[in-house]
Amino acid sequence: MGVESSAGMGVTELFQLLRDGVPRTRAQLAKSTGLARSTIAVRVDELMRMGLVTPVAEAASTGGRPPSQFALNPGARVVVAADIGATHATVAISDLGATILAERIEPLDITLGPVPVLTWTLETALSLLAEAGRDAGDIAAIGIGVPGPVEFSTGRPVNPPIMPGWDRFDIPGWVRQHLDAPVLVDNDVNIMALGERATAWPAVEHLMFVKIATGIGAGVISGGQLLRGAQGVAGDIGHVRVARGSDVPCSCGNRGCLEALASGPAIARELRAQGITAANGDDVVELVKHGNIDAIQAVRQAGRDIGEVLTACVSLMNPSIIAIGGSMARVGEHLIAGVREVVYTRSTPLATEHLAIVQSSAAENAGVRGASMLAIEHALSPAALHMLVTA
Repeated sequence: MGVESSAGMGVTELFQLLRDGVPRTRAQLAKSTGLARSTIAVRVDELMRMGLVTPVAEAASTGGRPPSQFALNPGARVVVAADIGATHATVAISDLGATILAERIEPLDITLGPVPVLTWTLETALSLLAEAGRDAGDIAAIGIGVPGPVEFSTGRPVNPPIMPGWDRFDIPGWVRQHLDAPVLVDNDVNIMALGERATAWPAVEHLMFVKIATGIGAGVISGGQLLRGAQGVAGDIGHVRVARGSDVPCSCGNRGCLEALASGPAIARELRAQGITAANGDDVVELVKHGNIDAIQAVRQAGRDIGEVLTACVSLMNPSIIAIGGSMARVGEHLIAGVREVVYTRSTPLATEHLAIVQSSAAENAGVRGASMLAIEHALSPAALHMLVTA
């Protein structure tokens, strides 16, 4: 390794200490790294030249001149975050500290296909960039969540049940034809898990985020790492068979899937069979909010069905937090009560001793916050920064 390359890696390693946003002096950095103060000074200057690090308020002095402190400059670059759902999409611009600078949410039908949906996403992103006073050259990375299984290494959806026309579509390739920045694509529930953890549970190592909306899925974080599985379908609990619905057909082609029983459209269908007007999950939410007993009972049963599948997940994954989110979580405690009823009854005492089943704290922001975290983690990773330093 040449001198320039070695110096580049030194800058990269130093930045990983500073990226948590905690101000540090050159002396503290030297102590943490074991590097000479002169070496630290050179590398801090390089990071400042790149705009990634900035001086902050002076540290307390032990006598003489107060020492300067340095920390991540969150405004150095921005990331684009897109949370694309079945019927709505949210696009946001955030800084490197995950602070949202501009955001927009609009109805958007995923069945329109990849080109119309992604065209709207990019046009919205460019509009928001201008609103935030930035331009395309400031983009460090783009994070996108979509409502279906994704092969993370390529960013391509794989046989997504509710995304006709998207199978194997090269999302990163298409986006990069229009915006020259790294593009990370993941399942929407995975990014929601990242967003929920960043918002409410940063110290929790074992967490499940369960999205209940048009579909049902789970994002699993174990040992602090997001688990995607071999083909990117880890957490696809919506297509686990539930005994109660053995004859109910599912969009995936099987029968008895959890999604066919407990998703928003499934609950609405059950209420219609009882003569109650409910076209979709939003109608179910409104019925519950207005105290409709039949809707409340249907939601509670959906919670029990979800709890049946989560009981197996608890035994397998042993999470300490299960956060319930998605549009159907707006029904509040009725759904979660059904989940808790089954999980706490059927799981072993040891597995549930410190298990909390809670409503999502990030709520509707979980997806876009997670998409921004996905982009930021890539943009500030040692590999990405090393390429920037040596460029």
